[in-house]
Amino acid sequence: MPRYKDEPPAVRVYTVCDESRYLIVRNVPALGCGDELLKLFATYGDVEECKPMDEEDCEPYTDVYWIKFCLDCNARFAKKKLDEYVFYGNRLQVSYAPHFESLSDTREKLEARRKEVLARSNSGRFKGTATSSSVGLVKSSANASSSQNSAVGQQIFNPKSASQLIPHADSSPYSRVSSELDYFQSHSMNQTVRLVRDKLNKIESSGERPQSGPAVKKARVDNRRRI
Repeated sequence: MPRYKDEPPAVRVYTVCDESRYLIVRNVPALGCGDELLKLFATYGDVEECKPMDEEDCEPYTDVYWIKFCLDCNARFAKKKLDEYVFYGNRLQVSYAPHFESLSDTREKLEARRKEVLARSNSGRFKGTATSSSVGLVKSSANASSSQNSAVGQQIFNPKSASQLIPHADSSPYSRVSSELDYFQSHSMNQTVRLVRDKLNKIESSGERPQSGPAVKKARVDNRRRI
């Protein structure tokens, strides 16, 4: 509906009772184009009947047609697409005609809408449960991976065995515990520890100590030629 300045938009609400598989098409050019109109509406679903309404009041040089679809959804789609559609120079005016429905037609329409609403609500519920289950799987996998990482860390580094590497106050800085003790689970790492301890023991037994303080700078010889 048209919207003028400083006026709220006009809103029209349809319910399932207002919709119908019966349509009335107005403003059809009076050119005997009933077959073309039938082909146009048949592109949106199966049409059971399509006939002109001669007794209906209409504008000059126009006709009014009555169309019956097999399904309500097809009629709804056709009305949405073909209302205000330009047909042979005229804009079609498509409206529902629920007063042509019988009692069985209304019952079938309401039952179909009830099934549609239930299907939509169930699909949304299934999506919610699938999302929660996926979140639970992610959390469980994260907990499992953290427990595995902690177990691996405990295998690689043991604080009790590492504390034995700290020298005592009454011992020399190169004294260590017995080389026969294994500090790590890996054989290659224990072998490396033994090699380092052997070198430290050799340095201690030879009496060598690393030099303290910076090295003395060597005097530079000036070989430049003077004039």
